[in-house]
Amino acid sequence: MITTLDVGGAEKHLESQVRGQSERGHEVRVAYLKGQGTLADDFRRSGAQEVMQIPLGGGVSRIIPHLKWADIIHSHLLKADMFTALMATLAGRRSRLISGKHNDEQVLTRPLVSFVHGILGNWPKRTIALSDHVSRFVHKYGKVKRSAMRRVHYGIDRTRFEEAGRMSAQEVMEVREEFGFGADDVVFICVARFAAQKAHDVLLKSLRMAIDTAPPEAPAIRLLLVGGDPFGDGEERAKALAQELQLGGSCVFAGIRHDVPRLMGATDIFIMSSLWEGLGLVFLEAMATTKPVLATTVSAIPEVVIDGETGRLVPPAQVQPMAQAMVAMASDKEQCARFAEAGARRVAQHFGLDRMVDQTLGIYRELVDGDAPDPAVLPDLDRPL
Repeated sequence: MITTLDVGGAEKHLESQVRGQSERGHEVRVAYLKGQGTLADDFRRSGAQEVMQIPLGGGVSRIIPHLKWADIIHSHLLKADMFTALMATLAGRRSRLISGKHNDEQVLTRPLVSFVHGILGNWPKRTIALSDHVSRFVHKYGKVKRSAMRRVHYGIDRTRFEEAGRMSAQEVMEVREEFGFGADDVVFICVARFAAQKAHDVLLKSLRMAIDTAPPEAPAIRLLLVGGDPFGDGEERAKALAQELQLGGSCVFAGIRHDVPRLMGATDIFIMSSLWEGLGLVFLEAMATTKPVLATTVSAIPEVVIDGETGRLVPPAQVQPMAQAMVAMASDKEQCARFAEAGARRVAQHFGLDRMVDQTLGIYRELVDGDAPDPAVLPDLDRPL
């Protein structure tokens, strides 16, 4: 169960889980609550036996039979967590309920929401967070018991991204010409929903400052923004700000794309100005494509991007540090190459897809077979947030 099946990190993660679990012989059904369901066919191709929309109003009779059929019920994202907790209770299946936490949802810091989550959030027998940071956040603000918490880092299928990292010069130029970028331009790419969490306004203002302050001999700095906003007007507001800042062809809005590896392969540096981030699947994808990363020091990003080793991290919500880092990275190709190679090695060593699927299935077996937990999935809950 997940809130939406539209493009996003949690949805892409779930698709990988569906594919991995199906390949291991498990039967998986997927339900979502709202949105356009743009990824439904991708889930079917990944092995889901059934993909269905269950509307929040009037969906009880449709979902109960599926919950009674399942050995494990795994919900993802806050609205689906709450809905599924109630439905699993009605179906008498709470003992097989697992919650997946993909983000440090700031709404949990509100006292009333925290109180309610402390009740419903403890109905699942296990809560799987995608990072130590999210584990600590959910334990502190979501009031989930320590004994229920598990941590499974995202894992990715690196194949398409590694292949994109080896694109020929001709293939790279074809992509660049599509967006009006030159061969010598340093092109930053951001792949993200136009949500407040991603702080596109900070990114656009940083681009303006970077262009204005770069030395004359520096290469031209460009930005490719990939993504949309199916639930609001974030993309339109970002376009209006870009026009106000007179960014012109220095900033290109590509919309929602299904060739993200190809776009990453043809650009130079991945960038994102997040205010918070559960882990950031897209950082792993960029690193697998052998791209250096420029991001913020928030949430779980430092668990993925090692500052000074695989990229650079700057404070959130501040234009000047981001702009300065953009200029510095655009002007130092050798350092960026070292970051890129180190990032690719890190993804290969620590964020594999098989590890993620197997650790998740191991947590399922804790409930079905009574297995002891794998020490590798027990999160560090004692460090301060």
